Amino acid sequence: MPTTPQNLVKSAYRTHSCGELRKDNVGQTIKLSGWVHNYRDHGNLVFIDLRDREGLTQLVFDADACGADGLALSREFRSEWVIAITGEVVARSGNLSNDKLLTGQIEVRVKELKVLSQSPTPPFLPDDREQVNEERRMTYRYLDIRRAQMQETLRVRHEVVRTMRRYLGDRGFWEIETPILTKSTPEGARGFLVPSRLQAGNWYALPQSPQLFKQLLMVGGCDKYMQVARCFRDEDPRADRQAEFTQLDVEMAFIERADIIALMEGLVAEIWKEQLGVEVSLPMPLVSYHEAMNDYGSDRPDMRFGMKLHDVTPIVKKTDFKVFTGADLVKCVVVPGGAKMSRSETDALAEWAKGYGAKGLAVTKVVNGVFDTGIAKFIAPVSAELIAHVGAKEGDLIAFAADKTKIVHKVLGEFRQKMFRDLKMTPDRPWSMFWVVDFPSFEYDEEGKRFVALHHPFTAPKDEFLADLDSPDRAKIE
Repeated sequence: MPTTPQNLVKSAYRTHSCGELRKDNVGQTIKLSGWVHNYRDHGNLVFIDLRDREGLTQLVFDADACGADGLALSREFRSEWVIAITGEVVARSGNLSNDKLLTGQIEVRVKELKVLSQSPTPPFLPDDREQVNEERRMTYRYLDIRRAQMQETLRVRHEVVRTMRRYLGDRGFWEIETPILTKSTPEGARGFLVPSRLQAGNWYALPQSPQLFKQLLMVGGCDKYMQVARCFRDEDPRADRQAEFTQLDVEMAFIERADIIALMEGLVAEIWKEQLGVEVSLPMPLVSYHEAMNDYGSDRPDMRFGMKLHDVTPIVKKTDFKVFTGADLVKCVVVPGGAKMSRSETDALAEWAKGYGAKGLAVTKVVNGVFDTGIAKFIAPVSAELIAHVGAKEGDLIAFAADKTKIVHKVLGEFRQKMFRDLKMTPDRPWSMFWVVDFPSFEYDEEGKRFVALHHPFTAPKDEFLADLDSPDRAKIE
């Protein structure tokens, strides 16, 4: 992971950053500027931790170095004052060094100091140890941005964007800015509208994506385009989508699917190597949409752990349990060690499942080699067959969903993720990268009695789908 940059722009107020000085700098006269992170008055000595975006450096003020006036002034410092100093880098003795800081082997004995800006007592300190609610953080956003976590987030974002531009630029892509004020287009969300001053009653729209513009670029002969693009969608916020967001936008001409896959997985590997020092194995596996939904109940599954979905429909249909015999599909998930969950915890799962459209969630536990508690008595005739089929072991919890296929996959896909989080399971591996391919373009809506789009229309359909358009159901695709 990158450390403090050595190409800091020198100025009248600083020669180094607050995260840069090491033992090699001992004896040098340097200049630092930054924020007072904390201070300690020891009588004849005042210690200040000075902070900038690169880290912390300890400053020492004593009358012999900075004079009586300088020492008196240092006693007036408070958190978040901005100061500039000139001083000598000195080594800390062994028992006074701080191994938690990159600059912990040195300190700066201050000779000259200047207050650049005073600060009233801040509503909270930019210390990651202090818990501050989000509303307060946003009210005082400038303080929030000073926190080390926020600074690191912004630095990583900058590094990732720089890597993307370099990687794609080296492969012949042009970065082309597309219009922000444009005409409203029929996309999947509401657009933001901006009134036109010059044409009363008319409105511009902010782009939901550069989709149409990049297609124009392809037709116009700019066959490799990229842009770090701002997008605007007037819709309710979600965890992965806000009213305005930034995306890497890429378009290529004269390619097949394998070309774009190779390009983008190479970019991901480059980012992981540069930011985390992780070597990503290429090529990444291809997982079909059908396989992802059948095994994990999701088209974006977390595959760092097991807990696959097991189809037990043929087995449970042998019972008299109407919840199972009357369902289109019955699947289950085996939760390793889940038998330790209390009765109240397993009962709460049924109510939780209703939030995903299910009627409930049936559970049982493996105790002494057989099903015990929950729905055990209803599936007793097939318990041995079920245990063998799903590979359940002593102390496992098994959760069943019985309903239409879409609901079964949804609730169990969410359930396996919930169990992984709630039981604090350890992943089999830190990263699991793969492509989910062969998405269906449409699915049949039983309620509306028609086909609805499952995937966006900006991808070429496979040949077998085109053949399906000539089927008797063609008229339903409207």
